[in-house]
Amino acid sequence: MTLGSPGRKREEALYRPRHVVLVADPALHMSGLLARNLTSAGFKGRLSIVGMAAEGMEQAEGLDRLPAPPDLGIVALAPERVEAAMMALGAAGCPAAVVPAASPDLGAIAQRSGVRALGQGSFGICVPAIGLNASLSHLAPRRGRLALVSQSSALARAVLDWAESEAVGFSHVIGIGGNADLGFAHALDWLSRDPGTGAILLDIRRIKNRRLFISAARAAARSRPVVAIRAGGLLQDPSGIADAVMDAALRRAGVLRVSGLDDLLSAAETLARVKLSPRGGAGDRIAVVANSTGLGHLAADAVLAGGARLAELPAEALASLAVALPANWRGRNPVILGPLAGTALGEAAAALAAVPEVDTVVAVHAPVGGETPAMVAAGLGAAAKATRAAPVLVCWAGQATAGVQRHALANANLAVFPTPEAAVRGAMHLWHDRQNRAAAAELPGREVVSVAPDRASVAALFARVRAEGRLTLSEDEALAVLAAYGMPVVEWRAAADASGAVAAAARLGFPVVLKLRSAEIAHKTEVGGVALGLRSTIAVREAAEAMAARLQTLRPGARLSGFLVQRQAARAEELRLQLGDDAMFGPFIRFGLGGTAADLLGDAGFDLPPLNHALAHGLIARTRAAKLLAGFRDHPPADMDAVAEALVRLSQIAVDFPEVATLGVNPLFAYADGVLAADATLTLRPAGERTTLAVPPYPEEWVAPWVAKSGEALTIRPIRPEDAAAHGELFRRLTPEDIRWRFFSQIRELPREQIARMTQIDYDREMAFVAARPRPDGAEDLLGVARLIREGAGESGEFAVVVDRQMKGQGLGSHLMRRLFEWAKAAGMVRIEGQVLADNAPMLAFVKALGFELHRSPEDEEVYEAVRAV
Repeated sequence: MTLGSPGRKREEALYRPRHVVLVADPALHMSGLLARNLTSAGFKGRLSIVGMAAEGMEQAEGLDRLPAPPDLGIVALAPERVEAAMMALGAAGCPAAVVPAASPDLGAIAQRSGVRALGQGSFGICVPAIGLNASLSHLAPRRGRLALVSQSSALARAVLDWAESEAVGFSHVIGIGGNADLGFAHALDWLSRDPGTGAILLDIRRIKNRRLFISAARAAARSRPVVAIRAGGLLQDPSGIADAVMDAALRRAGVLRVSGLDDLLSAAETLARVKLSPRGGAGDRIAVVANSTGLGHLAADAVLAGGARLAELPAEALASLAVALPANWRGRNPVILGPLAGTALGEAAAALAAVPEVDTVVAVHAPVGGETPAMVAAGLGAAAKATRAAPVLVCWAGQATAGVQRHALANANLAVFPTPEAAVRGAMHLWHDRQNRAAAAELPGREVVSVAPDRASVAALFARVRAEGRLTLSEDEALAVLAAYGMPVVEWRAAADASGAVAAAARLGFPVVLKLRSAEIAHKTEVGGVALGLRSTIAVREAAEAMAARLQTLRPGARLSGFLVQRQAARAEELRLQLGDDAMFGPFIRFGLGGTAADLLGDAGFDLPPLNHALAHGLIARTRAAKLLAGFRDHPPADMDAVAEALVRLSQIAVDFPEVATLGVNPLFAYADGVLAADATLTLRPAGERTTLAVPPYPEEWVAPWVAKSGEALTIRPIRPEDAAAHGELFRRLTPEDIRWRFFSQIRELPREQIARMTQIDYDREMAFVAARPRPDGAEDLLGVARLIREGAGESGEFAVVVDRQMKGQGLGSHLMRRLFEWAKAAGMVRIEGQVLADNAPMLAFVKALGFELHRSPEDEEVYEAVRAV
């Protein structure tokens, strides 16, 4: 609920305008194109124009002469004239604009004028449902459920051209352009609430605000598929790291990343038309049915090559479906019907779609002489539109005769493809989308890695390093940081010279490892700076003297700061953990096989901090290292939990110290009973430079004790993902009346997806304070939850509160709400709103006592609207 929200009104003006004004220079080609598109799309609102004349638009001599304030301005002017037009739009009361032309300072202009803008270089905006085509498109998009948010005008035109030939419609086409003011987050926030949008395509070149983008993308992906493409990623960073980090960021948000235009169009074809089965499923079990052996086998090969499974079809499940299947069929997948299958192809597809062990059906048709294509197509259409079955994707191969049939099937709103491989690619998109969104909503266990670091010692160490004019820590200093965060590190001693190294080795006990200390040497092995397995004082002295001599010869400019002596660690699997920084998404964590050949092995999984136990395990599972850590031949199983805990501790360093630029651990030895860090590097950012995590960390500063009237001590803290089980238990303890008052309906159980939504929150746009009581097993019970969801990054938000019946009368509800008020004020909000059922007398009295004003809802007499200033 957003009672009179200024942000919502601005969104309405941009995406649902009632009055559009075109401010245009007739000398620009785009002006005529925009005027024609605006007047030919059937817009039911008011169309005005300033600067030129156009049939179907009311002409005004200036923006100050408009008969009514416009909702949306389209500015088609030379760059030097944009600011004056934007200022005039602001003075005329226009809240939003689209700037298709160049305007290098558009962000600052928008701020000065008070008019929020899409652009510069925006493709424009299309909302077919209201007949709005304020774009540079060469054709009008038809109405549908697909949304496109693009930075590239050329890509938008290409997608719209393809969509017209495939009869694919759009709910919105939004041109972000240069992303100078309004960007992806704003568009995604609107689309995530739009009931007419079924899937979203993103063309991403630049993310302006990483945290807002991840937040908005995650919110949108919770309720619909979101697919993204990035052009030029490898061109900008041939190492592939930037692309891998984007993959990790999008995965974290539940967004499906595709690699090229073919994949984007395939995903659009699938997601725009396919209704997912309500029965769920893993998503990777695919059944293939074809009227051709060769094409059927090509489809089956594509399924296996893509890493999915050919669904196993149990005989008992298919016994009743034999009428739709060939007499000689013996339960194998793919199902080959023969060339004259006719309508049996559709019947078999429908039969397979009804099998619980099938997630998706790919029906493959090769043109056959003598058949009636319309009958075959009708059968496939009926199979694809089955309501409670697995989705059916159609391949109608060929072109001369098949093209006409594909067009007819597309007009009937079927997902249809020209080749078996393309159809299977569509099935893979369904699978990967389901995977991503399920992973983003996965419910972790109760286990929380307790990180109690010595932050003070780390801060003091960083201050000393900076005071010495350094940004690079020595290896022993970097290991000390890890140790302060509870990561096991190999025992070590620093020595100033060879004699000190001998003494340090004697204290540690043999065998030892000797390493040179030099801030100028990034890889010590390149200069022979590491000696392993030294078993005597003589060996240590000789190794130290040889290292010093080699350094002088190979790198005469490098300064030797002494030596590091370490106890020799037992051999084990060598891993590499890295904390790095990406220009677009900020700090990232990289994990994979380690050792001196780590860069050659190419084993790397990526994720973003902060990590919890479940996310760390997921990161490990995406690497080749996972198979070795699980045990393979002569590789015994390693302690996977200890490896995950090391990743969580590395992540916490990124959270606590945004001044850290890079941190590497290589090798981290993984044993059956734990891990041991043997080498580390760490560099700091220049003084005053800090970074921002793309995903907001857990706000520990809001954790506080509280004592109930009974004297019981509880912890009031922000909710976290690991509270999923406890949150479900709290719901099951609520009375039916409490459930109806809280959720406005009677529900027996909270769905897993809703529990994930309520426990995995974005702390920048939402807060949920819980009252936690410790249990003997170390876990916690939740006794109350108060939640405040702000509207995007806006100034208003909606609250909800529920308290366990055993805690009523203890003052818990009031305290939780007051904590929400404190958070709202700190977040810059000005208003809190909520809805209360009219028969919920206790809650009406409760919110009134907290200072809320109550009014009957104009939309529902059974509901009161409660509003309070922060």
